[in-house]
Amino acid sequence: MMWSNFFMQEEDRRRAAAGRRRAQGQQNLGLTPEREGKIKLVLLLATVGATLAVLSVGTEFWVELNTYKTNGSAVCEAAHMGLWKVCIKRLWQADVPAGRDTCGPAELPGEANCTYFKFFTTGENARIFQRTTKKEVNLAAAVVAVLSLTAMALGCLCVIMVLSKGAEFLLRLGAVCFGLSGVLLFVSLEVFRHSVRALLQGASPETPPAPRLTYEYSWSLGCGVGAGLILLLGGICFLLLTLPSWPWGSLCPKRGDPTT
Repeated sequence: MMWSNFFMQEEDRRRAAAGRRRAQGQQNLGLTPEREGKIKLVLLLATVGATLAVLSVGTEFWVELNTYKTNGSAVCEAAHMGLWKVCIKRLWQADVPAGRDTCGPAELPGEANCTYFKFFTTGENARIFQRTTKKEVNLAAAVVAVLSLTAMALGCLCVIMVLSKGAEFLLRLGAVCFGLSGVLLFVSLEVFRHSVRALLQGASPETPPAPRLTYEYSWSLGCGVGAGLILLLGGICFLLLTLPSWPWGSLCPKRGDPTT
């Protein structure tokens, strides 16, 4: 009986010591429920930006190229392109809005011919409406976009490690990754804009002459702009969470604080 009581007391002491170590470890990690909730809220915001970024990079509605409608023809041509492929569509002029001088918008139903750009594989330039792309600029825009997605994935991984393993030192790295992802996405958008201008100026002197074109940026590029802004905002919010709490506590004292 005495030995059984001794073993039970020893087991209780071990459990109490393990509980104290666990509580001390959580205190050292500094992940209070309030702080964890803030991190999860900012991660949700960054997830929205990540979704928009993937949607933007993976679709081909960055810009629409429209030819002018011609009299005596029942069809007209329009194109839309992104980072990876271009689609040329033949549209019925009867479907084009009456007050529009150019063919489009590209979302109208019609016969589409979509091809991936070959400068990723064979290094060949693409021909669109008798105009030649500048593959170096298009390739640079795509590479920068991929780097943006890579930085975004690393940021998500860092924040997940903070929440799951308590590695709070990774929160600053995650903030840098999200901010860098937003900046790189904006760089990709700007480089793509220069590639569109280079395409419009790359008309060949061959006969028949290249048709006149107008262009307008479409919803994929809009998703990219929104994603860049949200990722930058998420990176800033994560960076603010890494700062010490005493400056913010002095600016925003809690209710009932005797110093107020």
